[in-house]
Amino acid sequence: MRLPLVVGVDGSEPSLRAVDWAADEAALRGLPLRLVYASLWERYEGAVPGRHTGEAEEQMKAEDIVGTAERRARLRRAGIEVSTGILAEEPEYALLREARQAAALVVGSRGRGPVAELLLGSVGLTAAAHADCPVIVVRGGHDGPAPAGPRGRIVVGVGEHPGDSAAVRFAAEEAHRRHASLEAVRAWRCPAHETSDHPQLAGEPARLHEQRAVQTLDAALRDVPPDVDLHRRTVEGPARTILLDASADADLLVVGARRRPGHVGLQLGRVAHGVLHHAACPVAVVPQRE
Repeated sequence: MRLPLVVGVDGSEPSLRAVDWAADEAALRGLPLRLVYASLWERYEGAVPGRHTGEAEEQMKAEDIVGTAERRARLRRAGIEVSTGILAEEPEYALLREARQAAALVVGSRGRGPVAELLLGSVGLTAAAHADCPVIVVRGGHDGPAPAGPRGRIVVGVGEHPGDSAAVRFAAEEAHRRHASLEAVRAWRCPAHETSDHPQLAGEPARLHEQRAVQTLDAALRDVPPDVDLHRRTVEGPARTILLDASADADLLVVGARRRPGHVGLQLGRVAHGVLHHAACPVAVVPQRE
């Protein structure tokens, strides 16, 4: 069974950019594309005069949104399999349910809703924090110029847990499909209390932290196939800043998100949260079960 790439659409320009990205990805993977529009309009109408007229108008709007997205996807990548869905429920819940049977979930960076002024819309943030599959937030539109053409470079951020292999596997597969290089980045910092004024010890704590970063990176990359053009990089500094800088000329930035059973809050670390809001390229958040 081929799981589809699911795209949340709402008629906004960012969501149409997400359709473009997902159509290209579906063609690369040989997967079907599913375009989903979700809204609670049926519940909001209520028993008021003109209710049926309002429902008909909203239904027409929904059909126009998914129809436009479907035509755009087929024009972008002729030959891909495309299906659509119109769901009468909250977009966040609808997309999380769709994600249970998806190869990946793709959303735009912002939408039409009342929180459209935020750097990342509530739908994208909720999906990235809770979805069972990788979530790709396509940057562009309101965030600045449209994404440029392929740069041939995938970046993955490697966290402090060597077992966080899901994000690395996803990034390596993307690099292989795109014939792109893979740059694996591990940021490290030396706590201020570990520095020393003794001339013979100066630099020793920093060297140990860097050595641990190299070991963590090597452990995370041990299963990357040899045919992937792999580049390792350890950098001293805040991980969020380093990954944002790396996103400037990347096709995709990949980060992991640890999923803790029974935890109901947003399951995103500070680094993932930061790059979702500010990265210069699409960001893939890959869940890692604890």
